[in-house]
Amino acid sequence: MAEHVLYCMAQSGHSYKAALMLELCGADWEPKWVDFFGGETRTDAFRKTVNEMGEVPVLVHGSRSLSQSGVILDYLTDVFGKFGGVDDDERREILRWTIFDNQKVSGVAGPLRYMRTLVKTGENDVTKFLDGRLKGALAILEKHFESHAFAIGDKPTTADFSLCGYLYVRDEIGTDFAPYPNVIAWLERIKALPGWKHPYDLMPGHPMPDAR
Repeated sequence: MAEHVLYCMAQSGHSYKAALMLELCGADWEPKWVDFFGGETRTDAFRKTVNEMGEVPVLVHGSRSLSQSGVILDYLTDVFGKFGGVDDDERREILRWTIFDNQKVSGVAGPLRYMRTLVKTGENDVTKFLDGRLKGALAILEKHFESHAFAIGDKPTTADFSLCGYLYVRDEIGTDFAPYPNVIAWLERIKALPGWKHPYDLMPGHPMPDAR
């Protein structure tokens, strides 16, 4: 067994954040597929033995079992000494952008992609609302990346890995990214990091049958 085991699935942007961090750090890790669409995370067995919250990702490292992508990313900065803040100010700035991501970027892009591509609800009032919310968040990032190469300055951190969690499957989100060239350029900078891989190349479960 690998040193790090990540419970995940290819369609989970939150799982991708942790998988990307592990890969960029050169970790000895392996993914363990979770059949979310088959209901695995809703079973008593999963919630008793893996994560009481019924979610992925979950990272198992030795005797530790950690859930929530932001917690996992923070833990891995301690393990590997990479992609974290060098002082309290930087750590708080990483936390600020990670919370922003969870509320305004991943927290919106994930449900929007789920509706439009994975369960194919068609356009409705909810998708229109989510699309508008995501565009508002992207506009904030677009302005930020006018003067920042990465989320907190000139170096990549876990804040970047959090923010990009769903943004390499833009075609599945269905939002027009053309008005956000600075965001696209930032994603290309992350993509250029040694060891970068697309979520579908890092985690199992793609392609998937129609969502059940």
